[in-house]
Amino acid sequence: MKFLDRFILVIFSIIMFVLSVITASVIFGWIELENLMPYLESALSTEPTSNIILGVSIVFILLALKAIFFGGKDERATKDGILMENDNGRLLISKDTLENLVVNIVNGFDGTENVVAKVGLDKENNLRVYVTLYVHPNIVIKDLTASIQNRVKEAIKKTSDLETKAVNVRVRNITPTIENKVEG
Repeated sequence: MKFLDRFILVIFSIIMFVLSVITASVIFGWIELENLMPYLESALSTEPTSNIILGVSIVFILLALKAIFFGGKDERATKDGILMENDNGRLLISKDTLENLVVNIVNGFDGTENVVAKVGLDKENNLRVYVTLYVHPNIVIKDLTASIQNRVKEAIKKTSDLETKAVNVRVRNITPTIENKVEG
């Protein structure tokens, strides 16, 4: 949610809360309606106060129209994936699609196992990929991870036309070697 949308929501929530409390208090008899009328009459009859109330009311009307007709982007869609728009319409590439693409790419490297990929967007809507994997003991980890990072960035750019800000690789462990022992 954008800041202005949150601000509008907070202001209207506070106003509705105050009005609800006053209305309930009048209905339950905790506040006499006759006690409220002098305050309302004096606020609306004096020129400076009535002008302030009119100005605030106009601002609230404009904010309400903005919230109703010009709401923020569809946040639900961006949580499920990456929303792209062009002249022909919208395309939602799910995060699962990108994660499976990354897993398939990384599994194509010799010496990798148990690959897990996560895709996310940072606050500036930059695509970030997080890969966790196991490697074989005879692999040069630095060279492998650099190759993985480059190939993942290239594949995402080629398949989805998205720029990847970072590919973060976490080598979780080295796979144990299984030796075949012949017992005599």
